[in-house]
Amino acid sequence: MAYENVIIIVVVIAVLIFGAKKIPELARTFGKAKGEYEKGRIEADKELKEFKDKEELK
Repeated sequence: MAYENVIIIVVVIAVLIFGAKKIPELARTFGKAKGEYEKGRIEADKELKEFKDKEELK
């Protein structure tokens, strides 16, 4: 129940700061940034695994 109150407060503050029209654009931008972060993390994990595999072969 406390978390619901925090979420409501954050949303109200965001609307007051950015305006109701700007919120969807900010959410889209945040979603894209999160997606790019995930892609980078996955790529780094792949490269680290490849490096470990090469080191084990030596």
